[in-house]
Amino acid sequence: MDDKDRTLLSLLEEDCTTPVHDLAIMLECTDDEILSRKKSLEDAGIIGRYSAVINWEAFESGVVFAIIELKVAPEREWGYDRIAERIARFSNVRSLRLKTGSHDLQLLVTGKSMQEIARFVSEQIAPMDRIRETATHLIMKTYKENGVLYVEREEGKRLPFSF
Repeated sequence: MDDKDRTLLSLLEEDCTTPVHDLAIMLECTDDEILSRKKSLEDAGIIGRYSAVINWEAFESGVVFAIIELKVAPEREWGYDRIAERIARFSNVRSLRLKTGSHDLQLLVTGKSMQEIARFVSEQIAPMDRIRETATHLIMKTYKENGVLYVEREEGKRLPFSF
């Protein structure tokens, strides 16, 4: 991987719909070189998929997002991997990360209601072997997602502030 690959990845992360010809101009190379680099990055698993950032809150009500943090007892020989693979298979789990801090795993999940998320945690996640503790945080409003700002303040307008 070289500097052109890094720049290409940054450009694709910013907007994966940028035409190949435009990418070639920005990177001072040919269209074929861009296609070849993209294919190599895809084959290496560096580019996993191309996707859109969608503001679901603006599109529809009836979708609830929550962050669920888990304390997990790691398995000998496997660590956190097997439990993470099992959790990742649930269709309502949007992302799953191993992290530092007070909890080991962090999930971003979706549901149609708070009750659906609560049922998912209480019936699917909490009873799993090796799960020692859960903490569920409902997302009330998203201001920025993957670098895309959802809310812009009008110039001269102050945000309400109180103690």
